[in-house]
Amino acid sequence: MVDTRTALRICPFCEATCGLTLEVDDLAATIVGARGDREDVFSAGYICPKGASFGELDGDPDRLTTPLVRRDGELVEVGWDEAFAAAAAGLGAVLAEHGGSSVAVYAGNPNAHTIAGSLYVPLIIRGLGTRQVYSASTLDQMPKHVALGLLFGNPMAFTVPDLDRAEHLVVIGANPLVSNGSIATAADFGGKLRALKKRGGRLTVIDPARTRTAELADRHVSPRPGTDAALLFAMVHTLFDEDLVDLGQLGDLVDGVDEVQALAREFAPEHVAEHCGVAAEEIRAVAREIAEAPVAAVYGRIGTSTVEFGTIGSWLVDVLNVLTGNLDRPGGVMFPQSPVGAAPRPPRPGRGFLVGRWHSRVSGFPEVLSELPVTALSEELETPGEGQVKAVITVAGNPVLSAPDGARLSRALDGVDFMLSVDPYLNETTRHADVILPPPPPSRSAHYDIALANAAVRNNARYSPPVLPLDDGQPDEPEILSRLALTIAGLGPDADPSLVDDQVIAATLGKEVADPHSPVAGRSVEELTAMLPAGPGYERRLDMMLRLGPFGDGFGATPDGLTLQALKDAPHGVDLGPLSPRVREVLRTPSGKIELAPALVVADAARLRASVSDAVAASGYVLIGRRHLRSNNSWMHNLPALAGGSNRCTLHIHPDDADDLGLDTDARIKGPGGELVVPVEVTDRIRRGVVSLPHGWGHDVGGTELTVAAERPGVNVNQLNDGLTVDPLSGTAVLSGIPVQIAAVT
Repeated sequence: MVDTRTALRICPFCEATCGLTLEVDDLAATIVGARGDREDVFSAGYICPKGASFGELDGDPDRLTTPLVRRDGELVEVGWDEAFAAAAAGLGAVLAEHGGSSVAVYAGNPNAHTIAGSLYVPLIIRGLGTRQVYSASTLDQMPKHVALGLLFGNPMAFTVPDLDRAEHLVVIGANPLVSNGSIATAADFGGKLRALKKRGGRLTVIDPARTRTAELADRHVSPRPGTDAALLFAMVHTLFDEDLVDLGQLGDLVDGVDEVQALAREFAPEHVAEHCGVAAEEIRAVAREIAEAPVAAVYGRIGTSTVEFGTIGSWLVDVLNVLTGNLDRPGGVMFPQSPVGAAPRPPRPGRGFLVGRWHSRVSGFPEVLSELPVTALSEELETPGEGQVKAVITVAGNPVLSAPDGARLSRALDGVDFMLSVDPYLNETTRHADVILPPPPPSRSAHYDIALANAAVRNNARYSPPVLPLDDGQPDEPEILSRLALTIAGLGPDADPSLVDDQVIAATLGKEVADPHSPVAGRSVEELTAMLPAGPGYERRLDMMLRLGPFGDGFGATPDGLTLQALKDAPHGVDLGPLSPRVREVLRTPSGKIELAPALVVADAARLRASVSDAVAASGYVLIGRRHLRSNNSWMHNLPALAGGSNRCTLHIHPDDADDLGLDTDARIKGPGGELVVPVEVTDRIRRGVVSLPHGWGHDVGGTELTVAAERPGVNVNQLNDGLTVDPLSGTAVLSGIPVQIAAVT
């Protein structure tokens, strides 16, 4: 019998951030089991199949444990010193000849789930001084950031549904029973929806497919894909048309209501009904139900983001919340308060939010949140001339599978002067790298959800120290990224990594003591620095952030406030209570008000009006994506425990459409970027004229080490997409609502 111990760990695999109880075999240094932590203050024992497979992912035999360096065209295992030297030589040559602006950085989705991704990747970007910055955000959530930035002057002021107190929840373009929630960090989202219904609440789901979430709904509205913005505008029209607008407590804080009313006049439900594929009376009924509910919340996600009018749709979600008085209201949508965010300051006007402060070199895409669209990366690599990208750094990302036309990006990466990847897998993207530096597995890494705390549906703070020690000579991910930052700064990879953290701490505390509204105003930087605990640099920084945060101890000013030690003493976490109204605190617009009709959106509404007129009763098939409970994008297909069940790369199509096309087992699907042959799965869970393929598959290329994934490779849906269509306000690739042609394969 194996002797094991239990250890607590926050799950890093999706946005639910559930607490886990791990079974640890110290002799073999492995995780042999995982279950939900019933005492976790946030998740209360909930666990999904991904969390239950923690040990399998942690100990995946395909996971890299040793750095790889390209020698004579082949990637070979080397020691850490040699790998860092190779990274320094490769980066150094590019920096010396072309400068930091010639280096592109791509950060993948898993960075949102790690301390290193949140704290250290920005230092590498800053050290390079590059504007060639890319991330999964322009494949996912950037329209939400832009909409929030334009409305509130603050692109990080996430509005999340107050699930525990909502009485009517409208979910559009999301399937949280499968995704576990997104930009709404909520453990056991499904349980919260069932609790909503049990207390007499109402659930409305707007989605072209009858998802698991839609099956739970009191009303399921099934529009044509890509028409969300028009549908939402018709609901706004109804609010004005039927005198249902009530700003409630926001009455003196909103500018632009008349402008929104004027815009909505041309989106009457009767005008957009055929375009959306939804009856006008049903559109009006949903709007009435939101307005007449005692309290309601409208929540939109990836289906409203990854479409041609993603920013307008994301904006309209919160316009509905504002016009019905449900913004910043218990039971409506509210602003989470991150424990590592800034302590509250007096309300004040801000500088607002700008996009397009610079543009991409080739196609002129505007910058958004200091990023360029991922769809621009290939052309920035391929196109010669001043400013051409000569080197690429990827951190926990696989854009060859995640971005449109990955085959083009793959070819472009082959031609780059130098490529460095910080990644645990040899996958479809990292196979192009000259150096791969693998971070340790999750069990050997500390965890705090720095990014996801900004979207939590209940305020809380939880910290997980490493469960197992690092292998001899293995640096943790903060050290890997710190040594790269020191290399870029010209100090070399052998400089003391703690220099990076010391510099950040000194700079942060210097600003805080000079801020009269800071909890440490007027104090000595040296005194505060001495109060930070001994230990790894990331712990010192995290302790500083907690102490300076809204629930912090203010370096002793509030003795019962949060510190890192307080979290270590509370291994199941600290509950900080339900969300509370704080809109005046988060506003950063020049007017100091919610600017409901931002000029960029008003201008883009003309494009939306034209699309309604041009595309009424459009024929043909339209492609949408699909989420799997047992998957998270491209990086969880290599685990046997998650390879079964419904986690399959198949084409969902309605039975009547399948009959019309004579589909049997396989279909040929052709899009703007190419064509694929894919197995057919006939289901009445999707509306006619719509087909669905999941994202993140296509593990059939050579040069990777993904044994399980390669056995069931699926197809890369993004190869149907040429990447030429983006939401112009956010630069987000249009991944949903793509016109396709389908034929039987004999």
